[in-house]
This record gives sequence, C-alpha cells and structure tokens, in this order.
Amino acid sequence: MKLNYKRTLLVGLAFLSISAFWQLYDAVVPLILKNTFDMPDDISGVIMALDNVLALFLLPLFGKLSDKCDTPLGKRTPFILGGTACAVILMNLLPVADKNGSMILFVVLLGMLLISMGTYRSPAVALMPDVTPKPLRSKGNAIINLMGALGGVFTLAVTGMLVRTSAETGRDDYSLLFFAVSALMVVAVVVLLLTIREKKLTAEVARINADLEKDEPKQPEQPDAKGGFKALPADLRRSLILILCSVSLWFMGYNAVTTAFTKYAFHQWGYDIAKASQCLLVGTVGAVISYLPVGMLSSRFGRKRMIQSGVLLLAACFAIAISYSSFHFSVYVVFALVGAAWSMINVNSYPMVVEISNASEVGKFTGYYYTFSMAAQIATPILSGWLLEHVGYHTLFPYAAIMVAASFVTISLTRHGDSRPEAPKSKLEAFDAGDD
Repeated sequence: MKLNYKRTLLVGLAFLSISAFWQLYDAVVPLILKNTFDMPDDISGVIMALDNVLALFLLPLFGKLSDKCDTPLGKRTPFILGGTACAVILMNLLPVADKNGSMILFVVLLGMLLISMGTYRSPAVALMPDVTPKPLRSKGNAIINLMGALGGVFTLAVTGMLVRTSAETGRDDYSLLFFAVSALMVVAVVVLLLTIREKKLTAEVARINADLEKDEPKQPEQPDAKGGFKALPADLRRSLILILCSVSLWFMGYNAVTTAFTKYAFHQWGYDIAKASQCLLVGTVGAVISYLPVGMLSSRFGRKRMIQSGVLLLAACFAIAISYSSFHFSVYVVFALVGAAWSMINVNSYPMVVEISNASEVGKFTGYYYTFSMAAQIATPILSGWLLEHVGYHTLFPYAAIMVAASFVTISLTRHGDSRPEAPKSKLEAFDAGDD
C-alpha cells in the first residue's frame, strides 16, 4: 500500500491557507493595535489571546458538527468552503478599518474573522485522515505539516514586498498584504474543491480500513477504556501532568516571542515589519529544514532527550537575544537555531502525550494536549503584554527564556511517554508529529 502523494498535497492546501492566515494575524494585528489605535500592550495582549479563547470552544464544536454532516460535497468540504469565504471577505475589510482609524469597527471585524477561521480549522485538519488509510497517516501528516509551513513562508516572504507607507496617514498600509494572503486562500480552496471528491474518497478509504481491521488480530479490551485521566495509574498520571505542564511552559515562551516580535523589533531596534518578518521567516525555514534530521535523531535517541536538547537550545537562543541592543546580522543565526529548537520540541511532545493513552482514547488525550497548549497561548499574550506595557520591551526575551527553561525541569521529571520508535521506513515519516 502506497500513499497517494498528489492527493495528500491537494488536501494539504486547506492547511496551507490556514497557516498563511495565522502568520499574517500574528505579525500584523499587534502592529495595527499599537500604531493605529495606540492600544496599551496589556490590552493588546488580551485581544491577541482571543483567537485561542475562541479555539477552545469552536474547534471541538465544529469538529463534532462536521462529523455529523452529510452533504453531496462530503462532511468537511462545506465547512472549509464556507469558513474560507467568510474569512476572505472579513480580512480584506480590516485594512479599511485601519485606514479609517475606527477601533470599534476593527475589533468587531476581527472577532467575526476569528470566528470564521474557527469554523473550519478542525474540519480541514480532519480531512486528511478521512481520505488516507490508517497505515499511511504518518506520511500524510508529514505532508500536511510541510504544506502548513509553506503557507507561513509565503506570508513572511510577501510581507516585506507588499507593505507600503501611506502618504495620507504616515502609517504602514497593509491592504496589498491582506489581499495577497486572501488570494492565496481562495486559490488553495478552489483547487481543493476541483480536485478532491471527498465523499467518494472517504467511502473508498472506509472500505480499505475495514479490510485492514479484518486482517488484524483482535486486541484484548482494556479496562476503563473511556476513563481518561482518572483511570490512569498514579505514575502515569504524574508523567502526563508533567508533560502537559511542559507543553504550557514552552508554548508560553515561544508564543510570546512570535506574537510580540514585530513590535519588539520596532521599539527596540527601530526596524519595520519587513525586517522583523525576515527574522521570523528565517526561523520558519530553520524549523522546516530541521524536521528530517530531528525525526531521525528522535528515532535513535528518544523523544525525551530530543525535547530536553531543544528546550536548552531554545532557552539559550532567547537568552542570547537579550544581549542585542540593536539589530545585527547574527540575529538571523539565532532565529535559525530557534526554528531548529522548536522543531525538536514540537515533533516529539504530542507523541509523548498520546503514548500514555490506549488506542480508544487517542482523541481524548489529543484534547488534553491542545487544551494545555491553547491555554498557554491565551495566558502568555496577556502576561507578556502587561510586562511590555508596564515594565518595558526589554522584558520580552528574558520572559521567554525563563518560561522555556522552566519546562526543562518539568519534562526532565517525566518517566513515561518516551518509547523509542523504530526508525522510519522512509525519510518522509521523520516529519510526523503524531498519528491517531
């Protein structure tokens, strides 16, 4: 059985469009809130955390709704089409509110936009396993991750070219940038619609999975199969708590930097969004390049050791960044290492969580993982934003370094979730960050 690479690449277009949008959101919205509306950083942090607050409710809700949906286009495609259409319209209205200086209009549009994105994120992610046989989902997930990275790279690459300074207001004009990203989203989803017949493919894959299950030996039923966290033995519960606390801590450090870096570069170094985006682009490329060797090293040395190494490297990079009072070319090297460190952490953390679960609870334990990671991304823009506003921008990298360093302690105390998988049969499988 072989993976249909062309099909998986096309399915990945949905995730590419989502990633392109979130890269735009993280880079531009903080600058608009600060420079156009003169919003304090602590209040701005609350707004920047809104997407994660909504995600806690919208992602599971619309994931379940799409499970129950039955249309001629399939279960997931209607949500992808409808959500993308609403998002594209709303995101092109944001620069209008920015130019007019209407904060109320901007915040209302932004809230509606975040809801639109939340309606199809889970269905888009669920489409890949729907149309991919179970044994091939690791390879499929690798391609989806790569497509998402390409979406982020696109946004970072065009940011420096399409942001113009308005002659009327003297502020940056983001209209062309929003239009370019929205155009990419439209093209990606139209191609997906024209090439992927979800209902037909889902039926085919369901038959393949049913045949595979017939050939597999039956596994003995596990007690308390739906017990979740409470049903775990005490030592497993302790390890799970430590892993989830680690997830929260390193997300708090990393997300603080990715959310506020464009503002930091402006205030500390006097650099515009184009220069700041180049640093973030280098970090993203560093992560993409690192996926393959990280996956191979994880197979050899284990997940926990790779995470520990990544945590130490990431904390060191943030600590080094503290010393830069102005921009220097070596900042690019630091951000490339940040990307490599993040790949070492991100590739291995989710599998450690689901390793503790049994086969019938993978979805539930996946929910644990995303609850803690999203909760961290809700808290950190508020906490780091308060520090930026009331203490100073020089607190950004110390805050990030401390949070990441603290996660080294918690992950080191874990005793479970570190099984050493067999070496991947193909290099592509090394990109995978978890499978159901």
